[in-house]
Amino acid sequence: MKKLIVSIKSSGETMADFKKALKVARKGRLKGDHFELSFDNKKNFDRFVKNLGILSAILTYKPKSVYELAKLVDMDVSNLNKLIVFFEAVGAITIKMSTVSGRTVKTPVVEYGHIEFDLKAA
Repeated sequence: MKKLIVSIKSSGETMADFKKALKVARKGRLKGDHFELSFDNKKNFDRFVKNLGILSAILTYKPKSVYELAKLVDMDVSNLNKLIVFFEAVGAITIKMSTVSGRTVKTPVVEYGHIEFDLKAA
């Protein structure tokens, strides 16, 4: 199962890490099945951390729609939709579109079995 590593880094640090990873990939020495998510500002990092329960609910209950998830986490659908858009934009979830009884349904999916934080003291 995939692993997601979450960190907060400057844009320069992120680019340096990307260059290192690209060199390793070109040599064919990639290790493991992990993905990294680096925030360059504390506001978005805090938003991600504050709403980890949503990701956990998606993994645990595997809801068939955003509406079903909203009922499970006792949250307003419009507020939850904003979080879903944020999580999708940063790559923490994917949205599967399907049609049920003539209606388009968005199903949130977390494809990571493990989320790890990489927080280094400055």
